Amino acid sequence: MRKLVLALALFSTPALAAGDILMHRDPGCGCCEQWAARVRQAFGRNVRIVDDANRAAFQRQVGLPANLASCHTAIVDGIAFEGHVPIVDMRRVLANRPKGVRGLAVAGMPIGSPGMEVPGVRAQRYNVIAFGAARTSVYAQH
Repeated sequence: MRKLVLALALFSTPALAAGDILMHRDPGCGCCEQWAARVRQAFGRNVRIVDDANRAAFQRQVGLPANLASCHTAIVDGIAFEGHVPIVDMRRVLANRPKGVRGLAVAGMPIGSPGMEVPGVRAQRYNVIAFGAARTSVYAQH
């Protein structure tokens, strides 16, 4: 819990307007911008993108298990979203706030996940994993 409070404190800087979404990404990653554009459109909020060469430290602060890492980490209303999590799953976890869930993750960068579409290439199947409270579970399958 202490780590989550610390992580949330990082987002209350004057440069981050109320309601903004903060996204740390691997420096220069273009697919992250595509995902952020979808989040911006779906939530009607600004997404502040931070190039972060030491994202592993940020991921640890939000409690992300290392095996679920992807190319960006965003915080929306206190919930962490790692990688190319679909909007539908983001909305559901934000609405329901399941006990013990700190966030959702799509490990790696599966082809066909939001922002990772490739014209003419069939989408890969992937899982959205809920993490937190020292456990993980499949939250959704796509």
